[in-house]
Amino acid sequence: MPLSSTFSEKSFSNLPGWNEDDHLAAFAAFRRSAFHAPVKPYRTGSLGVDFNAFAEAYAEARAVSAPNRSQARSFFERHFVPMLVRGENGSGLVTGFYEPEVEASPVRTGRFTVPLLSRPADLTDIDDGNRPAGMDAYLAFARRTDEGPVEYFDRGEIERGALAGQNLEIAWLAGKVDAFFVHVQGAARLKMTDGRLCRVTYAAKSGQRFTGPGKILSELGEIPLEKVTMQSIRAWFKAHPNRVDEILWQNRSYIFFREAAVDDAALGPIAAAKVPLTPGRSVAVDRLLHTFGTPFYIDAPTLTAFDQKPFRRLMIAQDTGSAITGPARGDLFAGSGDAAGEIAGVVRNAADFYALVPRALLGGATR
Repeated sequence: MPLSSTFSEKSFSNLPGWNEDDHLAAFAAFRRSAFHAPVKPYRTGSLGVDFNAFAEAYAEARAVSAPNRSQARSFFERHFVPMLVRGENGSGLVTGFYEPEVEASPVRTGRFTVPLLSRPADLTDIDDGNRPAGMDAYLAFARRTDEGPVEYFDRGEIERGALAGQNLEIAWLAGKVDAFFVHVQGAARLKMTDGRLCRVTYAAKSGQRFTGPGKILSELGEIPLEKVTMQSIRAWFKAHPNRVDEILWQNRSYIFFREAAVDDAALGPIAAAKVPLTPGRSVAVDRLLHTFGTPFYIDAPTLTAFDQKPFRRLMIAQDTGSAITGPARGDLFAGSGDAAGEIAGVVRNAADFYALVPRALLGGATR
């Protein structure tokens, strides 16, 4: 597969702030993908960055456990060539995501009434090979019935009891808005009332298209589009508790979860690339276009929420999301908990994306 013309070759000297970045932090994230690669190869994205071209870089990353910053920078410069990624509409765009940390109960109580559900037994995967005629081509999940697959229950139907009595409840939260934002992020740390700290991560979804409440509230004239953030959406719901269902049920997509352990409190959940996310160093990309494990140098000078400095960092592609579409589109993982949520909630900035493409793919030896 040839490399897409979406890429244009640059030099590391073209990357603003490259010399000042903490390449060692990026190397630690890259190394996690390097250890996963032999277990199950990543799918090569349609832009042509072949997974197999990472073999030499992955092998060295597995062998070298603790380089210093200078050695980490040299590692990336030896194995990769920076390529500017042309956005669909000029500049690229970054947003932020995080892992919420919320209080939860293992059982329903008077306070904890909103469940997080595990994958139902009748939820089946759908693709072009088994999709019935007339079913929306977007749907990747369906409900198994004796008559064949049909569209799955949507958010409103599930919250009105369509799956009641199936013992799917993993944990119970105190409010629908908290639960909704756990759905949006696809994972959460749960501070259980019995003292445990556990985690839920994405397992599957009902399949319908995601419709964000910010878009709905903007179209209704409730929040100006330029002021839509996670914080402004939460504030609106707090001020209008009687309209929560009206707005949230317009997003028909519903997320199902699985339980997971919190093995390292400094890292996020295991995501689509099957490695734990690294705060400030993992980025979600369009997995149809890009190959997981690809390093991206992201230059977003107007973004200062992470450390009060212009955001210029080497990130590793280790997740994806239904809203993350296009070649120069990324979702930056900010970490876990409320502080990370404050950062993620305000990130919506123009950015230049530089994919670090393996030299092996370009016919060049490492230097």
